[in-house]
Amino acid sequence: MADTTKTSRAERPNLGGMRASSYLQEHQQYRPPQPDGHEGIDSIVERTQSINIAASPPFKPYNGIPSSSSPPKIVDSGLNHTLSHTNCQPAPGTTSDRLIATIIYKTKSPRIAITDYPVDRAPPSPVPSKSALPPNLAPTRTLSQFPLEPPPPDPEPLDHLYGSYISPLCLTSFLHLISSLPSKQGSQTLTSSHRCLDNPAHPSIVELTFSPTPDPTYLTLSDLRKHELLYRFEREWNVDVILQPDTVLRRYPRLVVFDMDSTLIEQEVIDLVAASIGVEAEVSAITARAMNGELDFSSSFRERVKLLKGVDAHIFTHLRSVITPTKGVRELIRALKRMGVKTAVLSGGFIPLTSWLASDLGIDYAYANSLASDAETHTFTGEVVGDIVNAERKRDLLLEIAAKEGVSLEQVVAVGDGANDLLMMGVAGLGVAWNAKPVVQMEAKARLNGESMLDLLHIFGLTAEEVGLLSR
Repeated sequence: MADTTKTSRAERPNLGGMRASSYLQEHQQYRPPQPDGHEGIDSIVERTQSINIAASPPFKPYNGIPSSSSPPKIVDSGLNHTLSHTNCQPAPGTTSDRLIATIIYKTKSPRIAITDYPVDRAPPSPVPSKSALPPNLAPTRTLSQFPLEPPPPDPEPLDHLYGSYISPLCLTSFLHLISSLPSKQGSQTLTSSHRCLDNPAHPSIVELTFSPTPDPTYLTLSDLRKHELLYRFEREWNVDVILQPDTVLRRYPRLVVFDMDSTLIEQEVIDLVAASIGVEAEVSAITARAMNGELDFSSSFRERVKLLKGVDAHIFTHLRSVITPTKGVRELIRALKRMGVKTAVLSGGFIPLTSWLASDLGIDYAYANSLASDAETHTFTGEVVGDIVNAERKRDLLLEIAAKEGVSLEQVVAVGDGANDLLMMGVAGLGVAWNAKPVVQMEAKARLNGESMLDLLHIFGLTAEEVGLLSR
């Protein structure tokens, strides 16, 4: 018998409990007030018709000049963008109050061997600098100004924690240092801006502008450069900090004067001459003490020259192939010439080699000492001819060249490494101690302890791209 049972179909899902009875009820926008208390758009419009709305204030077009007392602001997504900035032209009747801090990481003498160096600046091997400031050295040469208490121990190095470059935390630490110093009464909150002068991802050279400057009645720029906090910051982060007023003259030097031995070249010429007759040890010991300011330069120079009696007078010709220009010197001189800057070398060495080097590098002026020689034997007699180019003579020559070229001393830069360079560095607008003796680093306005002399151009505010363009 046939099966008469009907096959039942599955019922469709019923979503009635999850939705309104109709699409209109679900999406109705214009509806009268409901019992549940919700208002429709009609009720809102009717209610506002009986309200008096005040007229908007008259519109005043912006004339492009922000008010100094209340600068206009653009509000966008909750962020405030001021139309004026501390680096802008100061208001009429006021002057700029800004300092430039050029912070340079010491890639030449890293202290931590395990640091992760950027690929483009990895040094061949960590070589400590012999001319770096010794730990706990007091920033004074006068006994009466020597600290009454021993300096505190050296701070813990931080560059190995945050990278062998100038990290954001390094800049933050520097700004915190500056903000801790007393500022002028009524001055605004410390503001700053910075730009990377080389690798933006891992910068080793950063130019930081900050304002206002510390109160000069409490702390002059000269004292700030020697401040204990700045000294400790440099040792913490393994950097050199060069502080300069933010003026247009900083960016446009017109005369750069160099020492020669251990500055333009890596060696001390008088030591090379002494080595040819086996008295290098005696001469080198006197040279080291004279460069550290322990001996009078003129008298010590005469003593060293006496030891050179009997040396072949043609030795300077042979030494041309021995001396090594400091890394970056040729490119630096080339860049300075393209910038229209005059250059000079004032050496406490000897004029035959100094003149040859100046001609080879393209330096405009060269001054050094002359040695007397025997006309028959063609050997040195151990005497000096004419005035010795000592510290006072270097200073006078710098002033003479600047006057001849019509250059203001504010646009003169002097670079040296020894105590006999301090006077010329003092009268120049900027004196730079290049891998210098400790006493020179303490007293110079700026110090560089790097590998390449091209770093000097970064002090003028030039980027690595601009340096490459000028020096090629």
